[in-house]
Parts: sequence; C-alpha cells; structure tokens
Amino acid sequence: MQRSIADHTGRTNAPWNRGKLIGPKPPLKAKEIWSIRVRLQVANSTRDLALFNLALDSKLRACDLVALRVDDVALNGRVRSRATVMQRKTGRPVQFEITEQTREAVGRWLEKKGLHKGEPLFPSRINRQRSMTTRQYARLLASWLRAIGLDPLAYGTHSLRRTKASMIYRRTGNLRAVQLLLGHSKIESTVRYLGIDVDDALLIAEQVEI
Repeated sequence: MQRSIADHTGRTNAPWNRGKLIGPKPPLKAKEIWSIRVRLQVANSTRDLALFNLALDSKLRACDLVALRVDDVALNGRVRSRATVMQRKTGRPVQFEITEQTREAVGRWLEKKGLHKGEPLFPSRINRQRSMTTRQYARLLASWLRAIGLDPLAYGTHSLRRTKASMIYRRTGNLRAVQLLLGHSKIESTVRYLGIDVDDALLIAEQVEI
C-alpha cells in the first residue's frame, strides 16, 4: 500500500509512484508488434517504423538506441546486417543483427532525411546535430501502444529491449546467447531481466525427451 511521507516541514509529499505501475515492463507479443508495424506503414511514418524495428532488433537500452549515429548501422549508404556499439551503462561493446525488414526501413529513413556519416540516426526535430531524447522516444512508444489499444503505463522502452530477447529464450532456452545479445556481464542479470522462474525451466525441460 502506498503511504504519503511527511518532510521536515510537516508537509505531506505524495509517493513518487502514485498512479504508476511499477516493476518489470512486459515484452510485446508478436500480434502487437505487427499491429504497430502495420499502423506505422499505413501512416507512412518512415522514422517511427525505422526506430521501432531497430529497437526490437538491437535490444539496446533507450539511451544507446537514441545515441546511434548513421555510421553505426550503415556504410556508404547501405545498412549493415550486423552492428556493434559501446553501451553507455557498462562501457562494454554489444553486437546485434539488423534483419532485412529493418534494413529496408532504416534505409528508407536515411534516404528520406538525407542523413550522412557522423550524424545522429534519429536527430532531434529542433536540432539536426543532436539526437532525439529518451523522453521523446518514450513518448513515441506511448503513442504507438495507445494506437493499438494498449495501456502505455503498463509498458516502457525496456519492453522493446526485452521483446526479442524473450522470444529467443522461449524458442531456444539458450540463456547464454540471450546474455550476449543483451550485453549483460553476468548471467544472473539476464535471468532477472527475463523474469525466468521454475515454471519456465520446467517448460523447456518438458520439450526435451531422452
């Protein structure tokens, strides 16, 4: 139960999480991913489609995603099939794949915006030389979720980071692979991040016959 806290002046401060859903944000389901993609395609939202697809493929934290530069993902105008970036939080490099549909979406965005090497991949609307902020990214995500009938308060940017990683784990049970893809230094962090419990382990075990 949330309780109000009185400060040294005797005034009552509302708890920081009042009205907010706290705890791990769930990943998106496949049907939700496609619903968002279709809406962005119909609306000709070139930037948003590229951002959404790349967020899913890269599995990057919001701060690393918005900080991407053109040359992080493209060479001579062609979008790479794989990329490597340095994580701000850990200072460690992490690699990620860029699927064909994401390469196409990012390529269309580069062409439409006329972006070049060294420039932010997703520039601010106010200043092209600065990247969009994580706050702006979060607002965009909220609008995408709202458009398909989901509650934005129940999700967050970590939902997109977690989505593909969760799918890979569910399909393969390969925790080490997911750890590498997320750039975690400890496998315990990956276990907590994915919310793996005994039921998950038993489900994987039941699929293996000897």
